Amino acid sequence: MKMRMFFISVLFLSVLSLQAQKPIELSLDSAVNYAIRHNKTLVNSKYAIDKTSQKIKENLAAGLPQINASLDYNNFLGAEASLQLNPNAPPVIIEFNPTSNFKASASQLIFNGNYIVGIQLAKLAKNITEQSYQKDELNVKDQTMQAYFMVIATERILSKLKENFKNAEAIFENTNNLAKVGIIEQTEAKKLSVMVSSVRNAVKSTERQVELGYNLLRFQLGLQSDQIIHLSSTLDDIAQQYIRLTPALDTFNIQKNIDYKLVSMQGEMTTKSIDMAKASYLPSLVAFYSYTEKIKKPKFDMSPKHVLGLTLNVPIFAGGLRKSKLSQAKIDFDINENTKDLLTDQLTLQEKQLRYNYNNLLEQYVSQKDNVEIAKEVLDQMNLKFLHGIASSLDISSANNDYLTAETELTGTILKLLNAELALRKLNNKL
Repeated sequence: MKMRMFFISVLFLSVLSLQAQKPIELSLDSAVNYAIRHNKTLVNSKYAIDKTSQKIKENLAAGLPQINASLDYNNFLGAEASLQLNPNAPPVIIEFNPTSNFKASASQLIFNGNYIVGIQLAKLAKNITEQSYQKDELNVKDQTMQAYFMVIATERILSKLKENFKNAEAIFENTNNLAKVGIIEQTEAKKLSVMVSSVRNAVKSTERQVELGYNLLRFQLGLQSDQIIHLSSTLDDIAQQYIRLTPALDTFNIQKNIDYKLVSMQGEMTTKSIDMAKASYLPSLVAFYSYTEKIKKPKFDMSPKHVLGLTLNVPIFAGGLRKSKLSQAKIDFDINENTKDLLTDQLTLQEKQLRYNYNNLLEQYVSQKDNVEIAKEVLDQMNLKFLHGIASSLDISSANNDYLTAETELTGTILKLLNAELALRKLNNKL
């Protein structure tokens, strides 16, 4: 029976392990959505929002009725006191008997300026935290898409390299066979072997880059390092979706920029801080009620059971403390206004630079597409000429290098162009 349970446990753990290792197939959109749900940075940002919600409740609770109860017991260890009102009469001995009291008290804040402004500040702090979450989500989307782009761009280069390696290896095999029977010189085969080795090394290096890209993507998605991922979107598909020869990029609206929104909300916080400093000049009023039930009464007791009252606290003089805090709050407001102006200039300049980069990369993209087509035609023609003995191994190596360089440059330009378009959309908060 024990052996049976052991094998069942092993089988169960094996099934769980297989489920954990089940490959995940992700398109670009599904990868972004997965990252939003599982990225650890965003998980912490959600916790921060929950915490600010609890902070609002904490501040609200300070203005609600406060009820407390206590039970005490006092033993004076046989202590006595003498009271002599008439010098001719003997003193009266008063014994301090043990006492025990049950007390219940309730208080209610009626007015406090800091309390009112504090609630407003707490609500504004929650709005800022929510906006910070939006910024974190925007960054996660951006980083996930960049990682996705990098992986599929590197895989595209790897695919071209493998295809080229296969063709180069076939040409080398044919040339080597001809050299062995003496039809051509052995030198030609050796020159081609150098080209084959070069392409093979490039394939291995690119494979390592692909794995590095997958590790970065797993990190953004919140996956384990050994989780297998299959990406269903190709670089050409994404390029066709996002790259247009006549770009229709939106006009920059700084009001939608997430950093500008945060700075503006910080300005609202400084305004409320000024109100908070002003509220410290106002009086506060608290109502209270107290009930005391004497369980063990002393012999001499004149204290009442019920007490109802009001406490009015009027600030009169604090040595300039309140004035200093108000001045600091006004300075913070001026700093925020200056920061907002500075950020406006920075974002406007950044948008112009990004748009300039995008247009330049778009021109390079069009030009390099033509270069790849020409380099492929030259390589195909050179392969035919080499087979007919018209071209040398040096010619075919040169044409092969030109083709690989053109393909690599085109892929790199596509990647840069996608990231430039991504940066423009991020600046406009449209990811």
